[in-house]
Order: sequence, then structure tokens, then C-alpha cells
Amino acid sequence: MFFTRSLAVLSGMLLVLGSCQNGPNNNNPVPDSREQKWWKEAIVYQIYPRSFKDSDGDGIGDLKGIISKLDYIKSLGVTAVWLNPIYSSPNDDNGYDISDYRNIMQEFGTMADFDALLKGLHERNIKLVMDLVVNHSSDEHEWFKQSRSSRTSKYRNYYHWWDAERGKPNYRYSLFDVNHDAWKYDSLTNSYYLHYFSRKQPDLNWENPELRKEVYAIMKFWADKGIDGFRLDAFGFAAKDTSFPAFPKGYEKDFMKYYSMVPGIHDYLKEMHREVFSKYDVMSVAEGAGSSFEDAHNLVDASRKELHMAYAFEGVDIAKAGGYSLQHFKQVYSKWDSAFSKAGWLSIFLANHDQARMVSRFGNDSPEFRDLSSKMLTTFIMTMRGTPYYYNGDELAMTNAGFTRIEDYRDMPTLNEYQHQLANKGDIPAFLKRIQFECRDNGRTPFQWDASLNAGFSTGTPWLQVNKNYTTINQAAQEKDVNSVLNYFRKAVALRKNNPVLVYGKYTIRDKDNPAVYAYTREWQGKIFLVMLNFTAKPATVQTGVDMRKAQLLLNNYATPAVTGNLRPYEAVVYQL
Repeated sequence: MFFTRSLAVLSGMLLVLGSCQNGPNNNNPVPDSREQKWWKEAIVYQIYPRSFKDSDGDGIGDLKGIISKLDYIKSLGVTAVWLNPIYSSPNDDNGYDISDYRNIMQEFGTMADFDALLKGLHERNIKLVMDLVVNHSSDEHEWFKQSRSSRTSKYRNYYHWWDAERGKPNYRYSLFDVNHDAWKYDSLTNSYYLHYFSRKQPDLNWENPELRKEVYAIMKFWADKGIDGFRLDAFGFAAKDTSFPAFPKGYEKDFMKYYSMVPGIHDYLKEMHREVFSKYDVMSVAEGAGSSFEDAHNLVDASRKELHMAYAFEGVDIAKAGGYSLQHFKQVYSKWDSAFSKAGWLSIFLANHDQARMVSRFGNDSPEFRDLSSKMLTTFIMTMRGTPYYYNGDELAMTNAGFTRIEDYRDMPTLNEYQHQLANKGDIPAFLKRIQFECRDNGRTPFQWDASLNAGFSTGTPWLQVNKNYTTINQAAQEKDVNSVLNYFRKAVALRKNNPVLVYGKYTIRDKDNPAVYAYTREWQGKIFLVMLNFTAKPATVQTGVDMRKAQLLLNNYATPAVTGNLRPYEAVVYQL
């Protein structure tokens, strides 16, 4: 749920351990069958409910809207759905501020609707992963209402309070606050409360065992309903030094060093595993992966009994408004694969609800190259080791929104940052240009179903403007085109599902110094696949050092096969050797 600018900090601090090697990696073992897990083989499709499909004309997507599109989701070939928060919420941060963890947001529907959605997914052999937001709650949650009512409330210690007679607490940076101050004074009890995100998202006190019991009970409530996994939002921040010592001046420029993976976090996760994960066949994934590979392994190495997989941001944050280096991109993904070759498991993704659109950031969203580059990026996600996460709408090559006015945006941290820029005489044109590229509203515009009013998303006024290109980029049109981005996505998904080599196979980078092409092999149980991806708008050559004489072409994003060693702009090819 991080604001995009803060994500740069979150991912930029990850350490570079080891180097990328060209040629076989003998330290990259082939897992045996005992290590095969359903969540490693899953293909996760992320749905942002507010923007997916509106069933009742109020301009807001809902559970019945998702239910109406279950056959479409099934047609994609995906095996799991990650659903952004649907719990009761006043929507300060679009559901990441929860007021009741055991109820459904009224705008989204009812618990009966949720039960029908879960049943419909399971009938189609699709698993459901839910967002678990327990670093903080809403200030409208009953816990917080009781907590702020009196210093002697039994819920007082569910949150972090600092009594004003002790003086103002040491500065803590807030990602979403208009003043970036994480301490909010509350006159009711003459105290300050802590909020790493917005003022309406007070941080929960994980030092309190009673709070932890409440959270585990909530998790069991949903696991007993039959859901299949949890994604732990912002949980790397859950542990805190509650003496709140002073941090060095300017620490907020590298705040993850001070906020993430504070001692105690692993004790909480081990306890969570004992109380919940060990009792259910559910997958667990952390948002973020700490500040080093050691942190990441401590989260997900199976022997530690904490979480199943890491969701590292270093790769996804490479794309900037001024472009990015493919060499850097290759180095990041190669080093993460190398670091997890023997133990632990990773997620592979290039977009989510906190990012702008994949094709606009990592590809080329011009009409000439949009489809080709989107297909190429899809090929990357579906052929790397790790569980792929794919964001709704990217299968259509939906693009950034192109908003030009602050009035177009609905994203709370963006609007707060705009006010901060105004108050501090910031460069407003530069700010608007930056958010046009990176604001997370770019990835939240309504799903483009067809060329009818509001892209078929709603009969009412959408909560966020529909992208104006919906008449040419939409699901209905792409269904009819055998060569569409949508149908290519289905082919890539099928290739991964039918070839475990793409899940478990050894990864070896090829022609690693090539500035235009990302090439690698995947090898498992006697099968070798070669993947070659041209990340540029120009023809490129590649030297893989492999014997292509018996190569069989499995996937290509052009209508005609590639010429060996030569790739057209944004060409993607997969061969079996």
C-alpha cells in the first residue's frame, strides 16, 4: 500500500549480494519433488475490487461484479486470485484502513456475496488470497475508539500512545500525512498516537499479546471460511522500539533502515505460524522483503516456519520517468534468483495496485509498440522462477491514465503531497509531471471491458475516470483477435502451467552484457527452455551460446518466427532446446 515515491526508498535499500554470472550456475540446484508446493505453481491474478466491475450502477466495483466475471477470470488460466481489501472501511486509503475485520465494506456488498464469490472461485479451481492489513487499523475501528476514549481503557495498549506531559515524542516520518509527521495529537486524552501512514490509520501495537490474539482470531475466521492465503500488508513495519528513541537527522531519506524488520518481527511471525499457518493449508506472502537478502531469507526459509514467499520491490521500482537500464534490471532479477536458489521462494511481478501501469513503466505504450512490449513483459513474468503475480488489466495492455490536473486524482497520499508541495512552495508543474507517470491511480482506473459507456465498467459515474483509450483497448475487442495481448497472455499462462521447468527449473542468464536483450535458460528434469526478450524499440542481436539446431519454438509475440540470433523490436521468443 506504499505511495510510489516511498516505494523507491523501500526497494532502493535492498543490498546487492553476489553477482550475475554468464553460463551455468552450479550453485543453483534442481529442487526435488518434496519441495513442490501448490503456491509455487500458482499463477496469481490480482483484482482491485473498486475498479474491476460495478454491478449496481453506483460507480464502484463490487463483489457481485467480480462474480459476474468469474468465467472470464477462469478463461485466463490463472489459478489464484489476490483480492485487495474488502473489509468494512471508511475508505481513507481505499480499504487499507479497516474498521471491521469480520465484515464486508458496504459499497462492495455483503458477507453472503463474499461466500458466493469464494464458492464460485473454488468451483472453478481458483484459490483466493486475501489482504491482511494489521500493521494499522482505521481510526474508526472500535478498538481505536475505545483506545482514545480513556488512558485506562483496556484497548489503550492496542495502539502506540505518547502522553503529552512527557513532551512531544521524537520525530517519526509518515508516508501519507500531509506534513509527513507520524505523531498526531489527540486532545481527548492529551496524548499523541502513531501513524506511519495516514492520520486515519493508527499503527497497532504488536508488543501487546492481547492484540496479537485478536489478529490470529481474525485470521482463523477467514481461514475457517475456506480462503487459501494471506498477503501481509506493510507487516515489515509491525515491530517497533516502543521507547521511540531519536533517529539521526534526515533519517527519513532512508527510513526503511529504521522502520523495517525491527527486532521482534520474527517472534511475531513464528507465533502467527504456530497459531494460524500451521493449522491450515494456506499460503502466506509478505509485502516487502526487508533490507537485505538475510532479512528476506529469515522471512521465508521453510525451516524457520514463518512465511512462504517474499514479495521484493527492488525490481518493480527500477522503472523511472526518464527510463531505466536493462542491465540494472537483469542484475536485480539475477541476483535475487541466485540468492534464493537453495532455500526460500520469491514472487515475480511488474505491477500491482501501488504502481502505475506495467506497459507504461517497463514497456512502450505508444500505439506502435504497446501490444508487442506488453506481450514481451508478460513472457518475462511467466518464464521466471518464482510465483507470478499479474495485475488486472495488464492482460489487455491497459496504459497510464494521462491525467493532467490534480482534480483528476483520487489517491489520498498524492493529494496530501500536493498540499504539502503548495504549502512549501514546491515545483507544482514538476510534481504533476512526476505523478502523471508514477501515481498509483494510473493502475486503478476502471477495467476496460468494452467500448460502451464507461468501458462497460459501470452504468453510473465511475469513482475514478476511465482511461480515454477504452474504445480501442478493451476486453471485448481483444477476445475477437487471435493475436491480441489478451490471447497472448492466455498462451503464456498455459505454457507455464504445462511446463514445470518454468516453475522449478534452474535459471541461467545468457549474453548478460547485452544492453538490449534479456536472455536466459530454464532447466529441469532434462528439459531446457531458452527465453529471449528484446526490451528495446530497435532490432537486436543475441549470442546465447546454446545449440539451436534442434530448437522448437514454443511462444513468439510476432506472427512469424524469429530469425535465429536476431530479434525484432520488443520481440519475445521461448524455445525448447
